[in-house]
Amino acid sequence: MADAVTQALHTQQPLVVEAGTGTGKTFAYLAPVLATGKKVILSTGSRNLQEQLFHRDLPTLMKAMDYHHPVALLKGRANYICIERLNLLNDSVPHLSPEGLADLQRVRRFMPMTHSGDIGDIPGLAERSDVLPLVTSNNDNCLGRECGHYQDCFLVKARAKAMDAQVVVVNHHLFFADMAVRDTGFGQLIPDAEAYILDEAHQLPDIAGQYFGQSQSSRQWLELARDLRLAQKVEAKDMAQISKAADQIERHAQDLRLTFGYDSSRGQLRPMLAKPEVNQALLRLNDSLTFAYEVFKLALGRGEQLDQGFERLVSLRAQLEAVTRVQEDGYSYWYECTRLHISFHKTPLSVAKRFSAELAKESVSWIFTSATLAVGDSFAHFCADMGLDDCRTLQLDSPFDYQQQSRLCVPRYLPATNAPNRGRLLATSLLETLSLVPGGSFFLCTSYKVMNEVALVLREQLDRTVLVQGEDNKVRLLEQFSQDGRAVLVATSSFWEGIDVRGQALQCVVIDKLPFSAPDDPQLSARLEDCKRRGEDGFAKVQLPKAIITLKQGVGRLIRDISDRGVLIITDDRLVNRAYGGDFLNSLPAMPRTRSLAELNTFLLTLEQ
Repeated sequence: MADAVTQALHTQQPLVVEAGTGTGKTFAYLAPVLATGKKVILSTGSRNLQEQLFHRDLPTLMKAMDYHHPVALLKGRANYICIERLNLLNDSVPHLSPEGLADLQRVRRFMPMTHSGDIGDIPGLAERSDVLPLVTSNNDNCLGRECGHYQDCFLVKARAKAMDAQVVVVNHHLFFADMAVRDTGFGQLIPDAEAYILDEAHQLPDIAGQYFGQSQSSRQWLELARDLRLAQKVEAKDMAQISKAADQIERHAQDLRLTFGYDSSRGQLRPMLAKPEVNQALLRLNDSLTFAYEVFKLALGRGEQLDQGFERLVSLRAQLEAVTRVQEDGYSYWYECTRLHISFHKTPLSVAKRFSAELAKESVSWIFTSATLAVGDSFAHFCADMGLDDCRTLQLDSPFDYQQQSRLCVPRYLPATNAPNRGRLLATSLLETLSLVPGGSFFLCTSYKVMNEVALVLREQLDRTVLVQGEDNKVRLLEQFSQDGRAVLVATSSFWEGIDVRGQALQCVVIDKLPFSAPDDPQLSARLEDCKRRGEDGFAKVQLPKAIITLKQGVGRLIRDISDRGVLIITDDRLVNRAYGGDFLNSLPAMPRTRSLAELNTFLLTLEQ
């Protein structure tokens, strides 16, 4: 792999590499990159992987290779404390919970001690703390060069350091956010480079779609209303109409959310906008934005916060019009509701054309790598999604001896994939097997409903620590799981990838169902409709390849080291009863297979030796 990366860096022909677990792909691309001395952007799939790359892998190779050029870690703006917004907050924020107020004090104590301003470094701060939107900035409320703290801004300093560095580590969200900003013609977020290495590249098509489309959330309208009231109190105390306009925006945004029902949901936007009650609520919100626009025109020039609020208002009106104008072809228009908010999305069905324009840049090298890019031995699905017409592909198997180290079981007599109480039935049928695992187990589910059903049974009937996703943050859950050594962690999609637990702490992985996207997923249904119009088989072209790559990620949690041993249980008999089951099996490591739990239990007894 290192030889292929070296060649790609010199020839500028894009390289796509699937490197199985244990090949050491991180070192295989880092060593040639450091050896060339080129300016390089390294992008990976998440902030956790970004930090692992920057704080662990990169320093190891820099020391080994005596590399002395500057390197930098750069995250999105929501990861850095905003000094201006923190100073505007007093210690009694009315709408903050007691936990949020305690988190605010944590941020204040952290401020004098930090050089980076990275909120991820704040001890004890919850990942989804209520205080985070209040102490960080976004594109809408950042004052830019007009800010009195611009010279001390943590984000500005981080970007300046990245511009001067030879190697910059980013994540895919920031990478595509930068491309989207460049498309507007107003600046850039990350520096230009001579080489781009995109790790965890299987995530790229989905993430790219988020940035080449448009989105708007009721959270943005409520934050605008809150900031307008604050600006009025500071810069225009005589203009009560501003607070009235803010109240209208807030009320009509909440009314629009309620027209979509009380439960969390997602779906196609076109049919929802055709409903009279939704259409009327949207009109009222537009009217309130128009009223605020007329009021704010009278306040222009009275202060920085008022002027900046007016610009945000203009931008939000234009965005709302764009994401609710649902007649354009080539896009999926969809909505997503959480308990408090509604968001509208306009997502391109394909990013291939946009990304192929990026690949056409002269004198730039592109390397895409992941443990899961191919379907069988074909890269056609990934290359088509990313517009990679002329590239070199390389598939490298894992060095692990799966024949000796593992077993795969698809048990007989499984409940149907849509059976009621399926989680309870599965957990009950696997109690004996889970109790025989000498070390720990992952029980990976494709829905929260099944996850909760499984957790309930295991906590009632299994004499082990049972940890459940969501009951603590991800890092602490994994620490607790590894330290226990015999725990069962029940989780959904966020634990299918990017998790590295080695040794006896993880000796069993259960996957409840083949990870096909839900049929009501709005983006999936739009892509299937697009395939149908072109006379193509949407299942074979879209659903099957994506499910295979996702399953490969889940399976990859089991064997992480040359000395690991363990079992994989997939409780979905479509793997053996449907023709496409062979496509899944051909893409998985060559594990000995059985349909008998008794036979699997016998193998488990050998793991203690």
